[in-house]
Amino acid sequence: MRNSTTQFPHPTSTKQRICYPKSIISQISSRTNSTTSSEDNFPTMSEIMEASRSQNLDLQLGTLGPFFRITAKSLKTQRDLGKAEGLIRVWFQGKVLHLDSIKLQKETLGMEKSIFGIGLFIGAVAIRHGYDSGCKKAELLAIYDTELYHTKLVRFYTRIGFKTVHQVTGESLGDVGHMLVWGGVGTRMDADIDHLLVKWCTRFKPKS
Repeated sequence: MRNSTTQFPHPTSTKQRICYPKSIISQISSRTNSTTSSEDNFPTMSEIMEASRSQNLDLQLGTLGPFFRITAKSLKTQRDLGKAEGLIRVWFQGKVLHLDSIKLQKETLGMEKSIFGIGLFIGAVAIRHGYDSGCKKAELLAIYDTELYHTKLVRFYTRIGFKTVHQVTGESLGDVGHMLVWGGVGTRMDADIDHLLVKWCTRFKPKS
């Protein structure tokens, strides 16, 4: 009795090309180009440092784990002018740049340029550090020490791109959490880091 054997064709390996509609390809390309274009407009850390030196400011960034400290000195006198401290906080929505404090020396507080000049340079280093660390949002409390200084702080942060999200007065139960985190009362403010870097690009990017 003869065995009957059925022969099957050998499978061949072929690469399949997936064709996407032109509209989808165009959207992907547009988003990629838009992201690249935006990042090209962001001032780099070296550009911020170079711009600060042109204003006779020596800025230094130090980190220890998630914590960071930024110091500002005068290149002319070597005197301390201010500092900022904070940390990179990991949250369920992603990393957040937590600006714990920006402090300027008392002798600089009488100068309008101190908060809109020195403060801006210190803040720019912090924001760029947050961006380089993968943060999308920055948060801070414009602390209420005196009416005059608090007004200057809120005006400064608003001017550079922060928005008020809550007034921490200590008079409501909802303020307790904010006061435990920030250690005081004042105006809670947030900002989109990408937006800040785009907003500041003309201040720190070298002019061609």
